[in-house]
Amino acid sequence: MEHHHHHHHSAPSQSLNGIFILSIILNGLFVLIEAGVGLWQNSLSLLSDAGHNLSDVFSLLLVLIAFRLAKVQRNERFTYGYRKSTVLISLLNAVILLVAVGAIVIESIHKFSEPTEVNGIAVSWTAGVGILINGATALLLMHGQKSDLNVRGAFLHMAADTLVSVGVVISGIGIYYTGWTVIDPIVSLIIAAVILISTWELLSNSLRLAVDGIPEGVDLKEIEQLLVEDEHIKEAHHIHVWAISTTETALTAHVVLDDLARWPEVSERLKHELSEHGIAHATLEPETSDCHCHDREC
Repeated sequence: MEHHHHHHHSAPSQSLNGIFILSIILNGLFVLIEAGVGLWQNSLSLLSDAGHNLSDVFSLLLVLIAFRLAKVQRNERFTYGYRKSTVLISLLNAVILLVAVGAIVIESIHKFSEPTEVNGIAVSWTAGVGILINGATALLLMHGQKSDLNVRGAFLHMAADTLVSVGVVISGIGIYYTGWTVIDPIVSLIIAAVILISTWELLSNSLRLAVDGIPEGVDLKEIEQLLVEDEHIKEAHHIHVWAISTTETALTAHVVLDDLARWPEVSERLKHELSEHGIAHATLEPETSDCHCHDREC
């Protein structure tokens, strides 16, 4: 039987590339500022946060690399190009976020047992700059994060950093006026919990796509119903749906027709309807009742 393909290659816009480049530059500069103030004030917390922010710059760079890899054309060894690598990068970013949460928790526990003296005002002012930079970056990424797991990962990194900076400001002011150093680890643990909840969804989605699970937002029963609703299709089977990348979904299916002569019009209609449901790569194999079988290829 003939295979029919409907291909649509999506790639991040130039504006999104520009946003990531700007974000990398801004956050890189902030790392230098924060590390400088940390050394000047002899603040271990600021130096630690600078290290954490450096890991976020690395994550932003990873997403930018994912965008570049998604554009690599197919070749003899990789028939889909390197698009699947975008899923692996999304998974790596989720793991980096989990490591960051673990680091925050460990540091917080350490501060409970061995509280350190903090220059509240210097720390708060530095964290305030972090709120502006990380918050602005998160806002720039907010729209794109709905349609791409990698952009979502970068958004979560920046949103998490904004939360951390807010927590540092609250801690700095609280410690300055009360002298209660315990405020710092308490706020840090609350922030870690918030980041963990957000990261869990990113991790589970990335893992699902990595093992060719059905992407979020695609309902297999709905897709099967869409195929059999056509008046010329008796049945649909061997339906498989998976992610080619963090933004592209593929489908293969066998459909049993009442009349093979109608296949061109039926195929075009189905491909259009599937694309409306977010499936841009569809491979459909038509069959007749005489050929159709469930357990083997015809």
